[in-house]
Amino acid sequence: MSRTRSGSRYLVFQCLQHTIDLPNEQWRVLDQAHRKRNLAEYEGYMRIDEQLVAALVRVAREVAKRVNELANL
Repeated sequence: MSRTRSGSRYLVFQCLQHTIDLPNEQWRVLDQAHRKRNLAEYEGYMRIDEQLVAALVRVAREVAKRVNELANL
């Protein structure tokens, strides 16, 4: 079951490239952050990666900007 969910999540992140023209390296940051979150929640592995957090904030802002631009079409 989790394999299907994981694959679906990856597809959702990939779709950002086509829906809001998000570059591969940016949606991969979202995927990496989500995988790390799963490690923390399901396996108890908790290591904060400051660079990943900073990249996640930058990408989240970019996603928000691009989604807002869609609203103006």
